[in-house]
This record gives sequence, C-alpha cells and structure tokens, in this order.
Amino acid sequence: MLLKIVFALVAIVVVFVIIVATRPPDYRVTRSIIVAAPPAAAFAQVNDFHNWNTWSPWAKIDPSMAQTYEGAPSGTGAIYAWTGNNKVGQGRMTITDSRTNELVRINLEFIKPFPSTAITEFTFKPENNQTSITWTMTGKHTFTSKAMDLLVGMDKMIGPAFEQGLNQLKSISEATSKK
Repeated sequence: MLLKIVFALVAIVVVFVIIVATRPPDYRVTRSIIVAAPPAAAFAQVNDFHNWNTWSPWAKIDPSMAQTYEGAPSGTGAIYAWTGNNKVGQGRMTITDSRTNELVRINLEFIKPFPSTAITEFTFKPENNQTSITWTMTGKHTFTSKAMDLLVGMDKMIGPAFEQGLNQLKSISEATSKK
C-alpha cells in the first residue's frame, strides 16, 4: 500500500513538472488607461524616476524602502534601485529608451526574492484631447515563474498593480495639466 502511495505521489510530481516545462517561455502583462491630459503630463511622471513615489503602487506597499538614483536625472540612462520588504523585494530599473511624449522603455532587474529581468514599456498616444497610456511588461519565464503562472497567473499577480498605478498616474497627470 505504501508503495502505491509513493508511486502515485511521484507520478503527480512528474506530471506537474512536465506541464510546467511545456508552458510558454514568455509572459506579457498589459494595461491601458485614457487620461484627460496631453501626453507630456504623463510622460513627465514616468520619464523621471524621482516622480514614481507619487503614483507607483509598489512605493505605497513599502513607503520606507531604501531608494537610490544614479545616471541621468531623467530619460535614457536614468537608474533607480530599491531594497524593500518581502513584498517589494530588491531590484533596479534603467531607462534604455526615452522618446519625448511617446515612449519610456525600462530594463527591470529583480534581485530578490527571485532574480529575473523584464522589459517594461510605457507608451503615450494622443487621442483627441486625451492620451492613451499603455503599461506593458514582458519577460522570459524561469521554471519557478512558469509554475507560479500556472497556479496564479502573471496577469493576475501584476495586472491589478498596473491598474492601480495607471489610475494614480491619471489623477496626477490630469491635475498637473490643469495648472
């Protein structure tokens, strides 16, 4: 009987490993919002890491996290690093491409709790007297992140934070453009 239980457990683990291993190697999380402000208002908030504490959902999770800024003050070459509690971990972001009022592309490096890298992009598209802002993160899965994606889903883990951040960005951008 014990042998049957061990065999069943081994079979379950093997099936789980096979399912995880055959999951897609890439992930993509995207959220968008319409802002009643010109692209410049939102672009200025995203293109300067010093402004992120006012709208980033992760800054709200750990307001006492250690933060450092290096490189350019904003735009291409700007670097932001953080070390926080177990909910925000440790990482570093570098703006690798900045096109005024159009795009901010960021290389995102997570150090803790799990090392990984991702590309994050913010696009700003004028639509009549408004701006469509899209926040996208893409990356490669590790075996562990494939398993987490299977059980929870990257979109469900990250998407709500993107929505929260975009809503904060919307409020700030609209208030700034009215001044």
